[in-house]
Amino acid sequence: MKLLKMAKFHFLFTVISLSFMFLLLGCIGQSKPSLTPTVAPNILKGKNVLFIVSYSGFRDEELKIPMEMVKEAGAAVSIASDKKGVAEGVGGMKIEVDYGLNEVPVDKFDAVVFVGGPGTPQHLWGNSYAVSIAEQSFKKGKIVAAICLAPEVLAEAGILEGRKATIFYSAKDKLVAAGAEYINSKVVVSDNIITSNGPAAAPEFGETIINALSKQS
Repeated sequence: MKLLKMAKFHFLFTVISLSFMFLLLGCIGQSKPSLTPTVAPNILKGKNVLFIVSYSGFRDEELKIPMEMVKEAGAAVSIASDKKGVAEGVGGMKIEVDYGLNEVPVDKFDAVVFVGGPGTPQHLWGNSYAVSIAEQSFKKGKIVAAICLAPEVLAEAGILEGRKATIFYSAKDKLVAAGAEYINSKVVVSDNIITSNGPAAAPEFGETIINALSKQS
C-alpha cells in the first residue's frame, strides 16, 4: 500500500512538472508585443535627428519608442543633454550623451526632439541652451518636436505664440500663458512644430515626426 501511494505521488509530480514545463516554454516562445508601429525602412535615409533629454528623470518610452521608430526608418540619431555622460530615465533606461546642450551643432540636424519626464522642469525648463536650440531650429525650418512636459521649452523660446499646441495636462496653463492655444489631444501639429501630451502618445508622436521628416525637402 505504501509503495502504491508513493507511485501515485511520483506520477502526479511528474505530470504537474511536465505541465509547468510546457506552460513555461509556451510563454517563452511567445513573441513580445511590439513597442512601435510598423515603419517603412529607409524612408528617412540621410536624415539626422537629435533627441534632447534631461540628464536624469526623462521618461523612458518617450525617448525609446520615437527613437527606435526613426532609426528603423533609416535616420541617424544623436542624444543631447544638459550634462555629458550617461543620462538615466525614470524607468532605468540609460543612454550615452553625444552633446552637451552648449555644443549642439544645430545645422547638422533635420529635426530636434525634446523628451519629457519628471526631470524636465529641473533640467530643461529655464535652460537657455535648450531654449536657444528650439528657437534656432524653428527659424531654420527644421522639425521641432516636444512631448509631455517638454513643450514648455518651446513656449519659453517664443515659438508657440498664436499656435495650437499640447502638453502634459498639469502644465497646460504654461502654454496658455505663453500665448499658445492649448489643445487636449495626443499630438498637435502646427507647421514644423509637433507637440505631444505624454508617454501614451509616444508611438503616434514618432509616426508624426517620421511623416513630417519624409515630406521635408
